[in-house]
Amino acid sequence: MPLIALGINHRTASLDVRERVAFAPDQMILSLQQGRDASGADNLAILSTCNRTELYATGSVDHSALLAWLEDHHHLPANALDSSYYVLKDDKAVQHMMKVASGLDSMVLGEPQILGQMKSSYAVAQKAGTADGLLSQVFQGVFATAKRVRSETAIGQNPVSVAYAAVSLAQRIFSAMKEVTALLIGAGETVELLARHLREQGVGDIIVANRTLARAQEMAEIFSAEAILLADIPAYLHRADIVISSTASQLPILGKGAVESALKQRKHRPIFMVDIAVPRDIEPQVAQLDDVYLYTVDDLKEVIEANLRHREDAAGQAEAIIEQGVGNWQNQLRGQQAVGTIRAFRDNVGALRDVELDKALASIAQGQSAEQVLRQLAHGLTNKFLHVPTTRLKRAGEQGDSDYIRWTHDLFDLPATAEVAPAINPQEAGRQESTATAGDANTDVNTRDEQ
Repeated sequence: MPLIALGINHRTASLDVRERVAFAPDQMILSLQQGRDASGADNLAILSTCNRTELYATGSVDHSALLAWLEDHHHLPANALDSSYYVLKDDKAVQHMMKVASGLDSMVLGEPQILGQMKSSYAVAQKAGTADGLLSQVFQGVFATAKRVRSETAIGQNPVSVAYAAVSLAQRIFSAMKEVTALLIGAGETVELLARHLREQGVGDIIVANRTLARAQEMAEIFSAEAILLADIPAYLHRADIVISSTASQLPILGKGAVESALKQRKHRPIFMVDIAVPRDIEPQVAQLDDVYLYTVDDLKEVIEANLRHREDAAGQAEAIIEQGVGNWQNQLRGQQAVGTIRAFRDNVGALRDVELDKALASIAQGQSAEQVLRQLAHGLTNKFLHVPTTRLKRAGEQGDSDYIRWTHDLFDLPATAEVAPAINPQEAGRQESTATAGDANTDVNTRDEQ
């Protein structure tokens, strides 16, 4: 099975490296098509999140070609990712994809967002025309297994995610959340989850800033918040005690100068900031300012690890389900190997049937009785269908190939009593062989006559 999964993630690469290989959503279709063509893959899908960038490819493609394209696409020096990337093939690649989709490979064990992100990556690859055939079948198997993990285990029942970890960290700093104003930058799924967690913890006010005001207003209606544009952030920043940002912007949204101005207006009351985005939304230099506490996704690890214990038991159950999923995929793949043989068998039998049917129709046209024609048709079909199998079975018996006979017995669901032939003496064997030979000869003659 020519399947490759190549990527980097939060375990193998720092945030600096991960953000350099992140893909812009609005360029993903073009990137997929270029990556497929440049690497020689039959099909290609790309999963790009804050914690990982992974390429899934099928066909006669070497991982070095994928790696070279990834580095070239992001204008990285050759071999820049040598110490960061991993590559898995065939069944190991399928297993890895199932773990990723189930949240077992996430920074937050069992986090639910990754399944939606993987489904989105598949949908975009379909739109780009780079996810047909085998890769499409792989994704369907991955999604089916991930659904089982979600429904049959408690892996996602505890509210543990990067968003939850960010809110938990904020609670450690602000004891009275009802007096806190939170500015959320972005309006995607992660920000919506942040807003929900903040409301559950009783935050005072929420401001949602987004590139499009309409989407910010949708979020604002759900969570009783204010909606503003990204361009309006400098005018509202001084009100924010908590700033959490998660956008797909390729450039920083908050710079050091804007934060300095906000701090002056706040009379240096501290601001707690969490930058979940990759690439980062908040310039790293902001962390140098007094009265600013800036955290990135990597800084959330300590909070996240404390919450993992709630899901460890469920993770073991999930691993067992994934092993079953890989087994089911292997069975499906093996089953597909018989498709060509089944098609050829049906075509062959169909061709024999058509020959006999044409002869029967011709006989009817010549005035033969229907009963006689049907008897000839049944006799001819029987001879044609059984001639090669009986010849091969006889040869297997002469060569002592009991496995061949046993498999045939199972293939045609023959009665158990027919599997063992009764013992016979040499004279009877000679007479039976003569009879069988004559019968075969008659069958051959009939076959030749009917052809």
